[in-house]
Amino acid sequence: MNVEDHNGQRDQWTSRRGFIYATIGAAVGLGNLWRFPFMAYENGGGAFLLPYLFALLTAGVPLMVMEFGLGHKMRLAAPGAMREIGKRWEWLGWWMVFIPLAVMVFYTVIVSWSLLYFVYSFTKMWGENPGAFFDEQFLAVSSGPWEFGGIQWPIFAATALVWLFTFWACRRGISKGIEWVCKVTTPLLGLLFLFILLRSVTLPGAAIGLDAFLRPDFAQIMNAEVWIAAYAQVFFSATLGVGVMIAYASYLPRKSDIVNNSYITVLANGSFDFVAGLAVFGILGYIVQVSGTPLQEIAASGAGIAFVVFPQAINLLPGGPVLQAIFGAMFFFSLMMAGISSVLSMAESFSSAVLDKFRVSRQKLVAIVSVVGFCVSVLFTTRAGVHLLSIVDHFVTSFGIAFVGLMEAIVLGYVYKAHIMRSYVNAVSDLSVGKWWDVCIKYVTPAVLGFTMVSSVLDEIARPYEGYPRAALVTFGWAAVAAMIVAAVIVSRTSRKQLGDDIRST
Repeated sequence: MNVEDHNGQRDQWTSRRGFIYATIGAAVGLGNLWRFPFMAYENGGGAFLLPYLFALLTAGVPLMVMEFGLGHKMRLAAPGAMREIGKRWEWLGWWMVFIPLAVMVFYTVIVSWSLLYFVYSFTKMWGENPGAFFDEQFLAVSSGPWEFGGIQWPIFAATALVWLFTFWACRRGISKGIEWVCKVTTPLLGLLFLFILLRSVTLPGAAIGLDAFLRPDFAQIMNAEVWIAAYAQVFFSATLGVGVMIAYASYLPRKSDIVNNSYITVLANGSFDFVAGLAVFGILGYIVQVSGTPLQEIAASGAGIAFVVFPQAINLLPGGPVLQAIFGAMFFFSLMMAGISSVLSMAESFSSAVLDKFRVSRQKLVAIVSVVGFCVSVLFTTRAGVHLLSIVDHFVTSFGIAFVGLMEAIVLGYVYKAHIMRSYVNAVSDLSVGKWWDVCIKYVTPAVLGFTMVSSVLDEIARPYEGYPRAALVTFGWAAVAAMIVAAVIVSRTSRKQLGDDIRST
């Protein structure tokens, strides 16, 4: 039995456009800006686009078809859908939805950074040294993960606003909340990205950065690590393996083109990746020409590109303070839009799973998730927040998502049988997938994710992540992954009535 609200009716997307906007919004996030451009730069430049496109078509599209098809056929979020395959697999579905729940508690904080920098951009509050401002004043970074220091109150307040908006949108459901928001944010994000791209590539010196980004090093194509990096980028960037796409597809009408929707979502996300790469390296090239700083010194992935390098570029932009403020406001507003749509998808992945199994109202559930989630997020608003964020993000994504994705492909490919799902999605879609899809699900994806997971574990054993104390890595990293697995097993064995009564009594 799957129940959406107290009236027993499962909500639905009101239009295909709303569904596509929501799935693209879920996939396009902050990682498009600060992960893909530098992964391409470090792995062959323009030549990296070949393995990346190949990975899109042999992993991104097949996995998206698989998750859309699973959600659409079972009419359930990830745990319920996996339970339909076999009761022993329900725990895997719960692990899938616990991952975005864990990510959401720190991702909302990063979105709050974007909100604050949107405000700061009007006066360029970061001053002449954006790096020092970000580390020493804005975050006031402590010496390590155990030195929490005090709460950074502006970040605390902004994080509270992000959680309030999440609560407001998610409590309204799919059609009246998430779809409505994504119909605004996703097109607006696309327009802002295009404007930022046009401004970036027309700046003096932009060709320096674009050449570094696009110049192909075809020798790199023979490197297996480059192909693994391409597949990893596709998997993590498209928000696969975390139950989001399964949950979203479960709200589709019966007559829905699964295969075509999958191609649109994956290729749109890949396009955002490429556009972000052009915009970022156009800006970097301009900084190189104006400041004389070598590209190698400023081309580093992570939050620094958004909150240090871009403010530095804004300070140097021609046109005076007004045009600088407009460009800065647009950039950070686009970051905020990308982050918000991703946060909503994370919240819905977990909420749909609970609503499918337990008798609880959406409003009460979303309230509990928002309050508890915000309380945990407070840890990331402390001076140690950036250390905790780095550790949790590393372990949850490197080990949690890779392993869940591997298990998901194995269960769908071998237990449920890939050809059964292929027959289903072909029957409801205008486009169809052939036997190549079975090969990708059963062999290509498990091989790539298995290799990625083993490599990550071996690297972690060889050298502790970022040199952090092992005690901190165990507490905030390995323990977080283990806690999600244990919680997934416990919830999968909990009766519907039991937890439903517990929540209703709160």
